[in-house]
Amino acid sequence: MTSEGVSSTAVVQVTADAQFQGVLFDEATLRPLPANVGYRGPVACAAAGITYRQLDYWARTGLVVPTVRGAAGSGTQRLYGFRDILILRIVKRLIDTGVSLPNIRAAVDHLATRAGEDLASLTIMSDGASIYECRSAEDVVDLVRGGQGVFGIAVGSVWREVEGTLATLPGEAPGGAVIDAPTSRDDLAARRARRTAV
Repeated sequence: MTSEGVSSTAVVQVTADAQFQGVLFDEATLRPLPANVGYRGPVACAAAGITYRQLDYWARTGLVVPTVRGAAGSGTQRLYGFRDILILRIVKRLIDTGVSLPNIRAAVDHLATRAGEDLASLTIMSDGASIYECRSAEDVVDLVRGGQGVFGIAVGSVWREVEGTLATLPGEAPGGAVIDAPTSRDDLAARRARRTAV
């Protein structure tokens, strides 16, 4: 187990070969939604399981800022991307387990440096005081054996949850055009479409 910058606010990076990854580290293909789709605040809140007050506070303090479109004055709507909502959901879980805000900021900064597929293969472990990055089942066992790990968040699992939630919610293009969720059509409309196609 190797580490970089071990401190109470640093994220410990643990690396291992992908061939040794186990159940928490499956390599199933994850499909993010298109990068040009954004979600307004209420939709981001619903997908992340947070309140609008939390969302607004985190954006104003720079913890998680929207990457599709930021607020540009009165009347503009922030648009959060898929990755933003994924991070929001992870932050919510870290807060719920009692991780301190400085450690959450360190984790968010660390996660921001990861590419999509690399991010999805991580498991974040914490003892409530420090946050650790694990890439293999062996890393998790080593961390727990050392008495450090109390809980873990498999980012790939959170990714799937967010993906499933957003599939039923409307998005928006940066220019303002509404993008309906693929499953938003009701059964009656689907039957009408089939009938008229015949």
